[in-house]
Amino acid sequence: MSSPRGRRLTLVASVTGAVIVALDGTVLTVAQPRLQRDLNATFAQVQWTSTGYLIAVASLLVFAGRLGDRYGHRRVFALGMLGFGAASAGIGLAGGIGWVIGLRVAQGVFGALLQPATLGMLRAAYPPDRLGRPVAVRTGAIGLAAVAGPLVGGALTTHLGWRAVFFVNVAPALAMGLAALAVRVPSALAVRAPVAPRDTARPRLDLPGAALLAVALAGLVHTLVGIPETGWTVATALGLGCAVVAGGVFVWHERRTADPLVPPGVLRSGTAGPALGVLVAASAALFGALFLGTYYLQDVLALDPLDSGLRALPLAVMMVLGAPVAAMLTRRQGPRRTAVAGMVLVTAGVLLMSRLGRGSGAEAIGGCFLLLGAGFATVMVTATTVAVRDASVDTAGVAGGLQQTAMNIGPALGVAAATTLMSVAGRGDTTGRPPGDGPRWAADVFLSAMGPALTVLAAVAAAGVLPATRLPGRAAARRPEDQPVEELPDGPPRSEIASSA
Repeated sequence: MSSPRGRRLTLVASVTGAVIVALDGTVLTVAQPRLQRDLNATFAQVQWTSTGYLIAVASLLVFAGRLGDRYGHRRVFALGMLGFGAASAGIGLAGGIGWVIGLRVAQGVFGALLQPATLGMLRAAYPPDRLGRPVAVRTGAIGLAAVAGPLVGGALTTHLGWRAVFFVNVAPALAMGLAALAVRVPSALAVRAPVAPRDTARPRLDLPGAALLAVALAGLVHTLVGIPETGWTVATALGLGCAVVAGGVFVWHERRTADPLVPPGVLRSGTAGPALGVLVAASAALFGALFLGTYYLQDVLALDPLDSGLRALPLAVMMVLGAPVAAMLTRRQGPRRTAVAGMVLVTAGVLLMSRLGRGSGAEAIGGCFLLLGAGFATVMVTATTVAVRDASVDTAGVAGGLQQTAMNIGPALGVAAATTLMSVAGRGDTTGRPPGDGPRWAADVFLSAMGPALTVLAAVAAAGVLPATRLPGRAAARRPEDQPVEELPDGPPRSEIASSA
Protein backbone atom coordinates (compact mmCIF):
# COMPACT_ATOMS: atom_id res chain seq x y z
CA MET A 1 0.00 0.00 0.00
CA SER A 2 1.41 3.37 -1.01
CA SER A 3 1.77 6.14 1.50
CA PRO A 4 -0.65 8.52 -0.29
CA ARG A 5 -3.29 5.78 -0.32
CA GLY A 6 -2.66 5.09 3.34
CA ARG A 7 -3.10 8.75 4.20
CA ARG A 8 -6.34 8.91 2.23
CA LEU A 9 -7.74 5.89 4.08
CA THR A 10 -6.76 7.44 7.39
CA LEU A 11 -8.47 10.70 6.46
CA VAL A 12 -11.64 8.85 5.40
CA ALA A 13 -11.72 6.98 8.72
CA SER A 14 -11.12 10.16 10.73
CA VAL A 15 -13.80 12.12 8.89
CA THR A 16 -16.31 9.26 9.10
CA GLY A 17 -15.86 8.96 12.87
CA ALA A 18 -16.18 12.70 13.43
CA VAL A 19 -19.26 12.96 11.18
CA ILE A 20 -21.05 10.03 12.81
CA VAL A 21 -20.66 11.60 16.25
CA ALA A 22 -21.67 15.08 15.04
CA LEU A 23 -24.65 13.75 13.08
CA ASP A 24 -25.83 11.65 16.01
CA GLY A 25 -26.19 14.71 18.24
CA THR A 26 -28.01 16.89 15.73
CA VAL A 27 -30.51 14.28 14.53
CA LEU A 28 -31.38 13.27 18.09
CA THR A 29 -32.54 16.79 18.93
CA VAL A 30 -35.16 16.60 16.20
CA ALA A 31 -36.29 13.11 17.23
CA GLN A 32 -36.65 13.73 20.97
CA PRO A 33 -40.32 14.90 20.96
CA ARG A 34 -41.45 11.77 19.07
CA LEU A 35 -39.31 9.57 21.32
CA GLN A 36 -40.92 11.12 24.39
CA ARG A 37 -44.43 10.42 23.14
CA ASP A 38 -43.74 6.86 21.96
CA LEU A 39 -42.05 5.78 25.19
CA ASN A 40 -44.34 7.77 27.54
CA ALA A 41 -41.28 9.48 28.99
CA THR A 42 -41.09 12.66 31.03
CA PHE A 43 -39.29 15.76 29.86
CA ALA A 44 -36.50 15.18 32.41
CA GLN A 45 -36.00 11.61 31.21
CA VAL A 46 -35.68 12.74 27.61
CA GLN A 47 -33.16 15.39 28.64
CA TRP A 48 -31.04 12.67 30.23
CA THR A 49 -30.68 10.97 26.85
CA SER A 50 -28.50 13.97 25.96
CA THR A 51 -27.08 14.80 29.40
CA GLY A 52 -25.96 11.23 30.14
CA TYR A 53 -24.22 11.01 26.79
CA LEU A 54 -22.47 14.36 27.25
CA ILE A 55 -21.23 13.52 30.74
CA ALA A 56 -19.86 10.14 29.61
CA VAL A 57 -18.05 11.68 26.65
CA ALA A 58 -16.55 14.66 28.44
CA SER A 59 -15.31 12.70 31.43
CA LEU A 60 -13.44 10.04 29.41
CA LEU A 61 -11.91 11.86 26.45
CA VAL A 62 -8.44 12.42 27.93
CA PHE A 63 -8.19 8.85 29.24
CA ALA A 64 -9.31 7.56 25.85
CA GLY A 65 -6.56 9.58 24.19
CA ARG A 66 -4.04 8.06 26.58
CA LEU A 67 -5.29 4.58 25.68
CA GLY A 68 -4.64 5.43 22.03
CA ASP A 69 -1.10 6.59 22.84
CA ARG A 70 -0.43 3.30 24.61
CA TYR A 71 -2.21 0.70 22.48
CA GLY A 72 -2.47 2.41 19.09
CA HIS A 73 -5.03 4.87 17.84
CA ARG A 74 -6.25 2.56 15.09
CA ARG A 75 -7.22 -0.14 17.60
CA VAL A 76 -8.97 2.28 19.94
CA PHE A 77 -10.76 3.90 16.99
CA ALA A 78 -12.00 0.49 15.82
CA LEU A 79 -13.27 -0.38 19.30
CA GLY A 80 -15.03 2.97 19.56
CA MET A 81 -16.68 2.67 16.16
CA LEU A 82 -17.86 -0.91 16.71
CA GLY A 83 -19.19 -0.08 20.17
CA PHE A 84 -20.87 3.10 18.94
CA GLY A 85 -22.60 1.19 16.17
CA ALA A 86 -23.72 -1.60 18.51
CA ALA A 87 -25.07 0.90 21.05
CA SER A 88 -26.93 2.73 18.28
CA ALA A 89 -28.58 -0.54 17.21
CA GLY A 90 -29.50 -1.25 20.84
CA ILE A 91 -31.15 2.14 21.23
CA GLY A 92 -33.14 1.57 18.05
CA LEU A 93 -34.47 -1.68 19.56
CA ALA A 94 -34.99 -0.35 23.10
CA GLY A 95 -38.39 -0.92 24.65
CA GLY A 96 -38.27 1.74 27.37
CA ILE A 97 -36.75 5.08 28.21
CA GLY A 98 -34.49 3.51 30.85
CA TRP A 99 -32.81 1.38 28.20
CA VAL A 100 -32.43 4.40 25.94
CA ILE A 101 -30.69 6.42 28.68
CA GLY A 102 -28.39 3.55 29.65
CA LEU A 103 -27.41 2.81 26.06
CA ARG A 104 -26.86 6.52 25.39
CA VAL A 105 -24.36 6.54 28.24
CA ALA A 106 -22.67 3.48 26.69
CA GLN A 107 -22.70 5.28 23.35
CA GLY A 108 -20.97 8.20 25.04
CA VAL A 109 -18.24 5.90 26.36
CA PHE A 110 -17.53 4.55 22.88
CA GLY A 111 -17.80 8.03 21.40
CA ALA A 112 -15.10 9.15 23.83
CA LEU A 113 -12.87 6.33 22.58
CA LEU A 114 -13.14 7.19 18.91
CA GLN A 115 -13.02 10.99 19.00
CA PRO A 116 -9.39 11.52 20.15
CA ALA A 117 -8.35 8.63 17.92
CA THR A 118 -9.63 10.48 14.85
CA LEU A 119 -7.05 13.19 15.54
CA GLY A 120 -4.34 10.78 16.71
CA MET A 121 -4.53 8.83 13.45
CA LEU A 122 -4.14 12.03 11.44
CA ARG A 123 -1.11 12.98 13.52
CA ALA A 124 0.40 9.56 12.79
CA ALA A 125 -0.23 9.62 9.05
CA TYR A 126 0.60 13.20 8.03
CA PRO A 127 3.83 15.19 8.37
CA PRO A 128 3.39 18.14 10.75
CA ASP A 129 3.62 20.74 8.01
CA ARG A 130 0.78 19.06 6.08
CA LEU A 131 -1.58 18.43 8.98
CA GLY A 132 -3.65 21.59 8.48
CA ARG A 133 -5.41 20.37 5.34
CA PRO A 134 -6.78 17.08 6.75
CA VAL A 135 -7.88 18.91 9.91
CA ALA A 136 -9.68 21.40 7.68
CA VAL A 137 -11.41 18.58 5.79
CA ARG A 138 -12.48 17.08 9.11
CA THR A 139 -13.80 20.46 10.33
CA GLY A 140 -15.68 21.08 7.11
CA ALA A 141 -17.28 17.64 7.31
CA ILE A 142 -18.46 18.39 10.85
CA GLY A 143 -20.00 21.63 9.57
CA LEU A 144 -21.72 19.72 6.78
CA ALA A 145 -23.10 17.26 9.34
CA ALA A 146 -24.48 20.20 11.30
CA VAL A 147 -26.35 21.31 8.16
CA ALA A 148 -27.60 17.85 7.22
CA GLY A 149 -28.43 16.65 10.75
CA PRO A 150 -31.76 18.42 11.30
CA LEU A 151 -32.88 17.66 7.75
CA VAL A 152 -31.94 13.98 7.95
CA GLY A 153 -33.37 13.66 11.44
CA GLY A 154 -36.62 15.35 10.48
CA ALA A 155 -37.08 13.19 7.38
CA LEU A 156 -36.30 9.93 9.17
CA THR A 157 -38.47 10.74 12.18
CA THR A 158 -41.41 11.86 10.05
CA HIS A 159 -41.47 8.88 7.68
CA LEU A 160 -39.83 6.02 9.63
CA GLY A 161 -40.01 7.01 13.31
CA TRP A 162 -37.40 8.01 15.87
CA ARG A 163 -35.73 4.58 15.90
CA ALA A 164 -34.48 5.12 12.34
CA VAL A 165 -32.38 8.04 13.61
CA PHE A 166 -30.21 5.57 15.51
CA PHE A 167 -30.24 2.78 12.93
CA VAL A 168 -28.75 5.12 10.33
CA ASN A 169 -25.43 5.09 12.27
CA VAL A 170 -25.12 1.32 12.51
CA ALA A 171 -23.91 0.33 9.04
CA PRO A 172 -21.19 3.01 8.57
CA ALA A 173 -19.92 2.61 12.15
CA LEU A 174 -19.61 -1.17 11.92
CA ALA A 175 -18.12 -1.05 8.43
CA MET A 176 -15.49 1.52 9.34
CA GLY A 177 -14.67 -0.23 12.62
CA LEU A 178 -14.11 -3.57 10.89
CA ALA A 179 -12.07 -1.89 8.16
CA ALA A 180 -9.85 -0.23 10.76
CA LEU A 181 -9.12 -3.64 12.27
CA ALA A 182 -8.50 -5.31 8.93
CA VAL A 183 -6.43 -2.67 7.15
CA ARG A 184 -3.09 -1.58 8.51
CA VAL A 185 -2.17 1.93 7.38
CA PRO A 186 1.57 2.62 7.52
CA SER A 187 2.89 6.09 8.22
CA ALA A 188 4.38 8.07 5.40
CA LEU A 189 7.80 9.60 4.80
CA ALA A 190 9.49 7.87 7.69
CA VAL A 191 11.65 4.94 8.63
CA ARG A 192 11.06 2.94 11.74
CA ALA A 193 13.33 3.82 14.62
CA PRO A 194 14.82 1.15 16.86
CA VAL A 195 12.06 -0.29 19.01
CA ALA A 196 12.39 0.52 22.67
CA PRO A 197 11.88 -2.16 25.30
CA ARG A 198 8.20 -2.83 25.90
CA ASP A 199 8.22 -1.62 29.49
CA THR A 200 9.83 1.64 28.39
CA ALA A 201 7.58 2.23 25.38
CA ARG A 202 4.42 1.62 27.38
CA PRO A 203 4.10 3.79 30.49
CA ARG A 204 1.62 2.60 33.07
CA LEU A 205 -1.91 3.88 32.82
CA ASP A 206 -2.74 6.41 35.50
CA LEU A 207 -6.06 4.92 36.58
CA PRO A 208 -6.41 7.02 39.78
CA GLY A 209 -5.75 10.17 37.75
CA ALA A 210 -8.25 9.09 35.12
CA ALA A 211 -10.89 8.49 37.80
CA LEU A 212 -10.26 11.87 39.45
CA LEU A 213 -10.41 13.73 36.16
CA ALA A 214 -13.57 11.87 35.17
CA VAL A 215 -15.28 12.86 38.43
CA ALA A 216 -14.16 16.49 38.05
CA LEU A 217 -15.35 16.78 34.46
CA ALA A 218 -18.59 14.89 35.13
CA GLY A 219 -19.39 17.26 38.01
CA LEU A 220 -18.56 20.30 35.91
CA VAL A 221 -20.62 19.18 32.92
CA HIS A 222 -23.55 18.19 35.15
CA THR A 223 -23.52 21.66 36.68
CA LEU A 224 -23.23 23.48 33.35
CA VAL A 225 -25.98 21.40 31.75
CA GLY A 226 -28.25 21.74 34.80
CA ILE A 227 -28.09 25.54 35.05
CA PRO A 228 -30.12 26.22 31.87
CA GLU A 229 -32.78 23.71 32.98
CA THR A 230 -33.17 24.31 36.72
CA GLY A 231 -30.94 27.25 37.61
CA TRP A 232 -28.77 27.14 40.72
CA THR A 233 -30.03 24.34 42.95
CA VAL A 234 -28.53 22.08 45.60
CA ALA A 235 -27.74 19.52 42.90
CA THR A 236 -25.90 21.97 40.67
CA ALA A 237 -24.01 23.43 43.64
CA LEU A 238 -22.96 19.95 44.78
CA GLY A 239 -21.85 19.13 41.24
CA LEU A 240 -19.68 22.23 41.10
CA GLY A 241 -18.23 21.53 44.55
CA CYS A 242 -17.44 17.96 43.55
CA ALA A 243 -15.74 19.21 40.39
CA VAL A 244 -13.57 21.67 42.32
CA VAL A 245 -12.49 19.13 44.95
CA ALA A 246 -11.81 16.34 42.45
CA GLY A 247 -9.97 18.77 40.18
CA GLY A 248 -7.74 19.93 43.01
CA VAL A 249 -6.92 16.37 44.05
CA PHE A 250 -6.23 15.51 40.40
CA VAL A 251 -3.67 18.31 40.07
CA TRP A 252 -2.03 17.22 43.34
CA HIS A 253 -1.93 13.60 42.17
CA GLU A 254 -0.53 14.42 38.72
CA ARG A 255 2.40 16.30 40.23
CA ARG A 256 3.43 13.30 42.32
CA THR A 257 2.80 10.24 40.18
CA ALA A 258 5.53 8.74 38.02
CA ASP A 259 3.27 8.22 34.98
CA PRO A 260 0.70 11.04 34.95
CA LEU A 261 -2.42 10.87 32.81
CA VAL A 262 -1.49 14.21 31.25
CA PRO A 263 2.29 14.21 30.73
CA PRO A 264 3.87 17.50 31.84
CA GLY A 265 5.24 18.17 28.39
CA VAL A 266 1.77 18.44 26.86
CA LEU A 267 0.68 21.55 28.74
CA ARG A 268 4.20 22.94 29.13
CA SER A 269 4.86 22.89 25.40
CA GLY A 270 3.82 26.55 25.17
CA THR A 271 1.22 25.85 22.49
CA ALA A 272 -1.32 23.34 23.87
CA GLY A 273 -2.53 25.59 26.69
CA PRO A 274 -3.13 28.65 24.48
CA ALA A 275 -4.78 26.49 21.79
CA LEU A 276 -7.18 24.99 24.34
CA GLY A 277 -7.92 28.45 25.76
CA VAL A 278 -8.80 29.72 22.28
CA LEU A 279 -11.12 26.77 21.65
CA VAL A 280 -12.95 27.17 24.97
CA ALA A 281 -13.42 30.93 24.51
CA ALA A 282 -14.58 30.64 20.90
CA SER A 283 -16.96 27.72 21.48
CA ALA A 284 -18.42 29.30 24.63
CA ALA A 285 -19.14 32.58 22.82
CA LEU A 286 -20.49 30.83 19.72
CA PHE A 287 -22.83 28.37 21.41
CA GLY A 288 -24.02 30.92 23.95
CA ALA A 289 -24.89 33.24 21.06
CA LEU A 290 -26.59 30.41 19.15
CA PHE A 291 -28.66 29.54 22.23
CA LEU A 292 -29.94 33.11 22.49
CA GLY A 293 -30.21 33.52 18.73
CA THR A 294 -32.57 30.54 18.50
CA TYR A 295 -35.00 32.10 20.97
CA TYR A 296 -34.64 35.48 19.31
CA LEU A 297 -35.70 34.03 15.99
CA GLN A 298 -38.62 32.05 17.41
CA ASP A 299 -39.85 34.20 20.34
CA VAL A 300 -39.17 37.70 19.01
CA LEU A 301 -39.53 37.26 15.25
CA ALA A 302 -42.09 34.42 15.61
CA LEU A 303 -40.38 32.22 13.01
CA ASP A 304 -41.03 28.49 12.90
CA PRO A 305 -38.11 26.07 13.42
CA LEU A 306 -37.55 25.59 9.68
CA ASP A 307 -37.39 29.31 8.94
CA SER A 308 -35.12 29.78 11.96
CA GLY A 309 -32.78 27.12 10.61
CA LEU A 310 -32.68 28.80 7.22
CA ARG A 311 -31.76 32.16 8.79
CA ALA A 312 -28.85 30.46 10.59
CA LEU A 313 -27.71 28.53 7.50
CA PRO A 314 -24.82 30.93 6.67
CA LEU A 315 -23.04 29.71 9.82
CA ALA A 316 -22.92 26.09 8.66
CA VAL A 317 -22.06 27.11 5.09
CA MET A 318 -19.10 29.14 6.30
CA MET A 319 -17.98 26.23 8.48
CA VAL A 320 -17.70 24.14 5.31
CA LEU A 321 -16.21 26.81 3.05
CA GLY A 322 -14.03 28.50 5.65
CA ALA A 323 -12.18 25.41 6.87
CA PRO A 324 -9.89 24.98 3.83
CA VAL A 325 -9.28 28.73 3.72
CA ALA A 326 -8.25 28.61 7.39
CA ALA A 327 -5.79 25.79 6.64
CA MET A 328 -4.23 27.84 3.84
CA LEU A 329 -3.98 30.95 6.02
CA THR A 330 -2.44 28.95 8.86
CA ARG A 331 0.23 27.64 6.52
CA ARG A 332 0.99 31.03 4.94
CA GLN A 333 0.43 33.49 7.78
CA GLY A 334 1.08 31.27 10.78
CA PRO A 335 -1.28 30.10 13.54
CA ARG A 336 -0.98 33.30 15.59
CA ARG A 337 -2.27 35.74 12.98
CA THR A 338 -4.90 33.32 11.73
CA ALA A 339 -6.31 32.54 15.19
CA VAL A 340 -6.37 36.22 16.16
CA ALA A 341 -8.29 37.02 12.98
CA GLY A 342 -10.74 34.21 13.73
CA MET A 343 -11.38 35.43 17.27
CA VAL A 344 -11.94 38.97 15.96
CA LEU A 345 -14.57 37.62 13.54
CA VAL A 346 -16.32 35.69 16.33
CA THR A 347 -16.30 38.78 18.54
CA ALA A 348 -17.71 40.93 15.75
CA GLY A 349 -20.44 38.39 14.99
CA VAL A 350 -21.59 38.24 18.62
CA LEU A 351 -21.49 42.03 18.96
CA LEU A 352 -23.56 42.53 15.82
CA MET A 353 -26.06 39.96 17.06
CA SER A 354 -26.44 41.95 20.28
CA ARG A 355 -27.72 44.87 18.14
CA LEU A 356 -30.51 42.88 16.45
CA GLY A 357 -34.10 43.93 17.09
CA ARG A 358 -37.67 43.47 15.92
CA GLY A 359 -37.00 45.13 12.60
CA SER A 360 -33.80 43.30 11.70
CA GLY A 361 -33.98 41.75 8.26
CA ALA A 362 -32.65 38.50 6.86
CA GLU A 363 -29.49 40.22 5.60
CA ALA A 364 -28.51 41.53 9.05
CA ILE A 365 -29.27 38.21 10.74
CA GLY A 366 -27.48 36.22 8.05
CA GLY A 367 -24.46 38.53 8.32
CA CYS A 368 -24.13 37.77 12.05
CA PHE A 369 -24.22 34.03 11.44
CA LEU A 370 -21.82 34.36 8.51
CA LEU A 371 -19.22 36.10 10.69
CA LEU A 372 -19.69 33.53 13.44
CA GLY A 373 -19.23 30.63 11.04
CA ALA A 374 -16.17 32.11 9.34
CA GLY A 375 -14.52 32.97 12.64
CA PHE A 376 -15.26 29.68 14.37
CA ALA A 377 -14.08 27.60 11.40
CA THR A 378 -10.83 29.57 11.37
CA VAL A 379 -10.26 29.16 15.10
CA MET A 380 -11.18 25.48 15.17
CA VAL A 381 -8.88 24.51 12.30
CA THR A 382 -5.96 26.59 13.54
CA ALA A 383 -6.11 25.69 17.24
CA THR A 384 -6.77 22.00 16.58
CA THR A 385 -3.85 21.80 14.16
CA VAL A 386 -1.51 23.45 16.66
CA ALA A 387 -2.67 21.32 19.61
CA VAL A 388 -2.19 18.03 17.76
CA ARG A 389 0.79 18.93 15.59
CA ASP A 390 2.94 20.35 18.35
CA ALA A 391 2.34 17.44 20.73
CA SER A 392 5.11 14.86 20.92
CA VAL A 393 4.47 11.66 19.03
CA ASP A 394 3.86 9.75 22.26
CA THR A 395 1.20 12.15 23.56
CA ALA A 396 -0.83 12.97 20.44
CA GLY A 397 -3.81 11.05 21.82
CA VAL A 398 -3.82 13.03 25.06
CA ALA A 399 -3.59 16.25 23.04
CA GLY A 400 -6.55 15.11 20.94
CA GLY A 401 -8.47 14.22 24.11
CA LEU A 402 -7.81 17.64 25.58
CA GLN A 403 -8.95 19.29 22.34
CA GLN A 404 -12.18 17.31 22.35
CA THR A 405 -12.71 18.08 26.06
CA ALA A 406 -12.39 21.79 25.33
CA MET A 407 -14.95 21.41 22.56
CA ASN A 408 -17.39 19.82 25.04
CA ILE A 409 -16.79 22.14 28.00
CA GLY A 410 -16.86 25.36 25.98
CA PRO A 411 -20.40 24.98 24.55
CA ALA A 412 -21.82 23.87 27.92
CA LEU A 413 -20.14 26.86 29.57
CA GLY A 414 -21.48 29.24 26.94
CA VAL A 415 -25.09 28.07 27.24
CA ALA A 416 -24.93 28.19 31.05
CA ALA A 417 -23.45 31.70 30.94
CA ALA A 418 -26.10 32.86 28.46
CA THR A 419 -28.92 31.55 30.65
CA THR A 420 -27.50 33.11 33.80
CA LEU A 421 -26.89 36.44 32.08
CA MET A 422 -30.43 36.53 30.73
CA SER A 423 -31.85 35.84 34.18
CA VAL A 424 -29.77 38.67 35.64
CA ALA A 425 -30.41 41.16 32.84
CA GLY A 426 -34.14 40.39 32.49
CA ARG A 427 -36.81 41.70 34.77
CA GLY A 428 -37.86 39.73 37.82
CA ASP A 429 -41.09 38.34 36.33
CA THR A 430 -39.30 36.48 33.53
CA THR A 431 -37.25 33.37 33.20
CA GLY A 432 -34.44 32.28 30.94
CA ARG A 433 -35.62 28.69 30.77
CA PRO A 434 -36.69 27.20 27.42
CA PRO A 435 -40.28 27.93 26.35
CA GLY A 436 -41.29 24.27 26.55
CA ASP A 437 -40.38 24.11 30.22
CA GLY A 438 -41.67 27.43 31.49
CA PRO A 439 -43.15 30.74 30.43
CA ARG A 440 -42.15 32.18 27.08
CA TRP A 441 -40.15 35.33 26.92
CA ALA A 442 -42.06 38.47 26.12
CA ALA A 443 -40.41 39.98 23.04
CA ASP A 444 -39.54 43.34 24.64
CA VAL A 445 -38.20 41.71 27.79
CA PHE A 446 -36.10 39.28 25.80
CA LEU A 447 -34.58 42.03 23.67
CA SER A 448 -33.77 44.15 26.73
CA ALA A 449 -31.84 41.23 28.24
CA MET A 450 -30.33 39.81 25.04
CA GLY A 451 -28.20 42.86 24.27
CA PRO A 452 -26.26 42.91 27.57
CA ALA A 453 -25.95 39.10 27.63
CA LEU A 454 -24.48 38.95 24.14
CA THR A 455 -22.16 41.85 24.94
CA VAL A 456 -20.68 39.82 27.79
CA LEU A 457 -20.32 36.81 25.48
CA ALA A 458 -18.54 39.07 22.98
CA ALA A 459 -16.15 40.04 25.78
CA VAL A 460 -15.51 36.31 26.35
CA ALA A 461 -14.63 35.96 22.67
CA ALA A 462 -12.41 39.05 22.82
CA ALA A 463 -10.60 37.53 25.82
CA GLY A 464 -9.74 34.60 23.56
CA VAL A 465 -7.52 36.90 21.54
CA LEU A 466 -4.96 36.88 24.37
CA PRO A 467 -4.18 33.14 24.22
CA ALA A 468 -4.33 33.38 20.42
CA THR A 469 -1.37 35.80 20.51
CA ARG A 470 0.66 33.09 22.26
CA LEU A 471 0.33 30.62 19.40
CA PRO A 472 3.34 30.06 17.13
CA GLY A 473 4.14 32.60 14.48
CA ARG A 474 4.70 31.95 10.81
CA ALA A 475 8.38 31.09 11.17
CA ALA A 476 8.10 29.01 14.36
CA ALA A 477 10.59 26.18 14.37
CA ARG A 478 9.41 22.63 14.80
CA ARG A 479 10.89 20.25 17.31
CA PRO A 480 12.82 17.21 16.09
CA GLU A 481 10.29 14.86 17.63
CA ASP A 482 7.46 16.26 15.50
CA GLN A 483 7.61 13.36 13.07
CA PRO A 484 4.96 10.94 11.90
CA VAL A 485 4.51 7.76 13.85
CA GLU A 486 3.59 4.25 12.84
CA GLU A 487 1.03 2.14 14.60
CA LEU A 488 2.63 -1.28 14.78
CA PRO A 489 0.49 -4.40 15.03
CA ASP A 490 1.89 -5.39 18.40
CA GLY A 491 2.12 -2.12 20.27
CA PRO A 492 1.53 1.60 20.56
CA PRO A 493 2.63 4.33 18.17
CA ARG A 494 6.40 4.72 18.15
CA SER A 495 8.53 7.54 16.86
CA GLU A 496 9.82 7.29 13.34
CA ILE A 497 12.78 9.43 12.39
CA ALA A 498 13.88 9.59 8.79
CA SER A 499 17.35 8.16 8.39
CA SER A 500 20.07 10.51 7.26
CA ALA A 501 23.75 10.39 6.57
